[in-house]
Amino acid sequence: MKAAAQPVYQRILLKLSGEAMMGNQEYGIDPAVVQIVAQEIKEIRALGVEVAIVIGGGNIYRGVAASAEGMDRTSADHMGMLATVINSLALQDALEKMGIFTRVMSAIEMNRVAEPYIRRRAVRHLEKGRVVIFAGGTGNPFFTTDTAAALRAMEVKSQVILKATKVDGVYDHDPLVHRKAKKFAKLSYIEVLNLGLKIMDATAISLCMENHLPIIVFNLNHRGNIQRVVLGQKIGTIIGGT
Repeated sequence: MKAAAQPVYQRILLKLSGEAMMGNQEYGIDPAVVQIVAQEIKEIRALGVEVAIVIGGGNIYRGVAASAEGMDRTSADHMGMLATVINSLALQDALEKMGIFTRVMSAIEMNRVAEPYIRRRAVRHLEKGRVVIFAGGTGNPFFTTDTAAALRAMEVKSQVILKATKVDGVYDHDPLVHRKAKKFAKLSYIEVLNLGLKIMDATAISLCMENHLPIIVFNLNHRGNIQRVVLGQKIGTIIGGT
């Protein structure tokens, strides 16, 4: 009998965009999409992988866009942080309905709905097999949820950041617009910065580079891709690492 495939990572940080939560809608949360994401997370938890998650808030509110329209950037970013809490609670609800123990930890204190972020407590939750969802970004304006993902991944000693997107890796041009766009199988951090590839913001890439934390960019819309990445299958684009 063939042995079951074993995960190549024991602890991961999954970065989800807010847009991933809205499906084909123009804004908001699509419950069907959240259910699918929750099911995929349940499958990798069944493999024994410890899972931390950071979700953006762009499906509800995007601070940069509001700033461009004249709103104070600090106020706009605080609103964006609160949007990430809404998304986190939605995913927590879906996971717990599937029997997955979950904790939402917020960088902005709101004890009625989430635990305050404390690094040692977050690590303990992961060790106990709970899925930990980090909400509220870094708790500071002018920092994106990409930077929050890189920061939290390093704080809890995640082995990799899994960056879920709408395309199957990193391309030299937008593959949804350019049919002949070239896909990269592997990139160095410096190449990402020099080529100006909009995978994660420069602060997040720099943090990962300084701490040798690999990033894998893959398509969330292909069912089972999270598990494929965790099992070491060669999909998407690897940034940094060995």
